[in-house]
Amino acid sequence: MRTRRLTAHAAKALVTVSLMLAMSLAVIPAPVTFAAPAGVTFFTPYTDVAVTPGETITYSVEVKNTTAEIKRLTLGVGAPSGWETNLTAGGYKIQEIAVRPNDSETVTLTVDVPLKIDKGSYRVTLVADGSPVLPLNINVTEQGTYQAELSTDQPNMEGTNKSTFNYDLKLKNRTPDTQTFALRAETEAGWNVQFTVDGKDVTSVTVDPGAQKTIRVSVNPPSRIEAGSYKIPIKAETKNLSAEQTLEVVIRGTYGLKLSTPSGVLSTDINAGGERRLTIRVENTGSAPLSKIQLSADTPVGWDVKFDPDTIDTLAPNESKDVTATMRADKKAITGDYVVSMTARTPEVEDNATFRVTVKTSLLWGIVAVVIIAAVLGALYALIQKYGRR
Repeated sequence: MRTRRLTAHAAKALVTVSLMLAMSLAVIPAPVTFAAPAGVTFFTPYTDVAVTPGETITYSVEVKNTTAEIKRLTLGVGAPSGWETNLTAGGYKIQEIAVRPNDSETVTLTVDVPLKIDKGSYRVTLVADGSPVLPLNINVTEQGTYQAELSTDQPNMEGTNKSTFNYDLKLKNRTPDTQTFALRAETEAGWNVQFTVDGKDVTSVTVDPGAQKTIRVSVNPPSRIEAGSYKIPIKAETKNLSAEQTLEVVIRGTYGLKLSTPSGVLSTDINAGGERRLTIRVENTGSAPLSKIQLSADTPVGWDVKFDPDTIDTLAPNESKDVTATMRADKKAITGDYVVSMTARTPEVEDNATFRVTVKTSLLWGIVAVVIIAAVLGALYALIQKYGRR
């Protein structure tokens, strides 16, 4: 009885162990057996590669027939869900291939790795006549992202305030969907930014999944801009995506100088030997500061012009300063128009203003002339009275 009882317990334990073993084997996937059709081999040199999301892998697979008869093989590809694969040969997509006796053919297998994918190891399998024949391991080294990228090889350029700065940006759609991106530039007033795609001016651009578009960005700075470095943020946006690239514009200093009057009038009058004060305006019309601006005048003989001050130490871009010019005419100047040329000069640039000056006869000289004429007439009258009676 004892022996039977032990045997029953042993039998029960054996059944339990068998069930547990069966269950454990059920959750372990059976290994895939790779067996090519008899007399046919499949070969590609790179069976384990590392890639990033969105890449396309191209395999060149040699199919070799070592038999004495033609082999016709139906080909297919096993890949993870969401992956795209293609089999081509001779420029055509194929599903079947025929290989002559003791000969070989080459098949091209392309595999598109999805953009939205987890980092890890994946397997793609070439199948012939329904059986796996060539395993290919693909290691995705980065976590796939749902994003867009905006990049350029040359983000900064240098020129003057009159230059046009042209940048080529690459907009890449790293998503599995077609995206339409709105394009905009964040600039201050006065800047002009234009986007061009395929030779056409645009405000948006459509990019296919995994593809990229080249965008030409043309930047024109304001005409009255100071020398320096300026940042131009460029954005490409959809409802759910945004990509940004900051461009840099470096403006070299340009020199410009203008000499005039506050009213713009370049004419005046003066009495012979008299004095006239004029307000002269000196303006920096360039984008670089000017220093040691000297004022001078070219006058008729016997004339003189003095400036207060005669030197302007510094003048910033777009800044102006008024100077008093005191003009004195020659005492012997006769009535008429004269030319006085004034110059503002720095080592880099200069400007001239030509004034037309009309000389008038002094009132004192007019009175003297009247007195002389009266005296002459009086003397003549006296002579006529004296000698006319005789």
